[in-house]
Amino acid sequence: MRCLKHLYVTDPRDDKQRILETKGGLLKGSYCWILKNDRFQRFRDDPQSPLLWIKGDLGKGKTMLLCGIIDELEKESAKRLSYFFCQATEAQLSSATGVRAKYDTQEEKLFESINAWVPLTDIFMDMLNDPALEDVVLIVDALDECKTKHSELLDFIFKSPSHIKWIVSSRNHCPDIGPRLRNATHTAKLCLEDIGSTICEAVDAYIRHKVDQLICEENYDDKLRYAVQHYLMSHANGTFLWVALVWKEPADPRVPRQHMLTKLTSFPAGLDQLYERMMEHIINSDDAGLCKQILVTVSVVYSPVTLKELISLVESLEEFDQDELKEIIGSCGSFLTLRKGVIYFVHQSAKEYLLDKASNQIVPSGTTDQHHTIFSRSLLVMSRSLRRDMYNLNHPGISIDDVRQPDPNPLASARYSCFYWVDHLSAAVCCLYCAVVLGENIFYENLVASY
Repeated sequence: MRCLKHLYVTDPRDDKQRILETKGGLLKGSYCWILKNDRFQRFRDDPQSPLLWIKGDLGKGKTMLLCGIIDELEKESAKRLSYFFCQATEAQLSSATGVRAKYDTQEEKLFESINAWVPLTDIFMDMLNDPALEDVVLIVDALDECKTKHSELLDFIFKSPSHIKWIVSSRNHCPDIGPRLRNATHTAKLCLEDIGSTICEAVDAYIRHKVDQLICEENYDDKLRYAVQHYLMSHANGTFLWVALVWKEPADPRVPRQHMLTKLTSFPAGLDQLYERMMEHIINSDDAGLCKQILVTVSVVYSPVTLKELISLVESLEEFDQDELKEIIGSCGSFLTLRKGVIYFVHQSAKEYLLDKASNQIVPSGTTDQHHTIFSRSLLVMSRSLRRDMYNLNHPGISIDDVRQPDPNPLASARYSCFYWVDHLSAAVCCLYCAVVLGENIFYENLVASY
């Protein structure tokens, strides 16, 4: 149990629950097709088929599909199931060492070194080689969002015992992953674009469900119901994400019934076109400056931040309370979503759009400059917040297990800065060098002199 405790990074069950809540829940009608799919059934039943690779373009519902598969496999009591959701928007979920299920005298120090991957895979391989271990299914979602050691992870998957079954998912065009999975022997490959009609039917089921919910809640007439449903089905192009983003408009209670269809039909088909329209709306809004600052900050941070942490990182937000900040975040199109006080991107593709195609609009000076800004703000936040014995423990030898977090937490606004200031320093090293040469000796004045 101590080994498992030291291995802990994040609980995939919590990650799955967060994903489902963020995306509005799991609809069986949108994933049940997989249970009847020939390739899935062959993978499930054939002992000579240890690996299933599900691939598809962004927004095709791969993560929710795997959530559905997990739910179905969990119903089979004989199955031993473990899963992990790689997410490039979160540092601790984008590393292959996070996908972990010689630990003796070294204990937790074994997993803190730069060579942690080696003992982790040794331990895991020993577990998988246990002859008593049967009916094991391991699932890794969004393998393309694993930013470090994904090649080593693939090596591990290919070398694992043949009686261990793996399900992995990725986007279609992944030069570091695709060729290896395509050429792997005994691999079942399921491309969602190859079964386009099936995916479109699943998206249509999702649309009908959303429209039925709205009609029941708002008591809209059949004519409006049909018009909304028809428009969504004819423009979704088999893309769940497009429907989810566009759906926020008719679901908004502030939109008058007589304007709903006009609002809805103003959205273009295609994700890039939709993101572009959302960006245009932000630029033309009264809060354009604040929205752009929020978007660029959330785009470069290494993990999702809370409202308090965001305020600490963006100077212009200090004058706003949390309720006002929630309204401003709501003005950021549909790029962001807020859950339990934490800000997330609605999808990895939203972050990619902002950094790749809208970077000149939100951060014309470049992301290096933004890393420098966050680094500087982090030093300021820490110099304002940190002091000796923050939790008033009065005993330097107390065990971490005995520490109780005060309420309110004095570290609430500084947590992100304490964890990641050095990462932003590393990313901004060139910009920081220029600042020091120009006499802006931030590091010395704010950190060394203070501590």
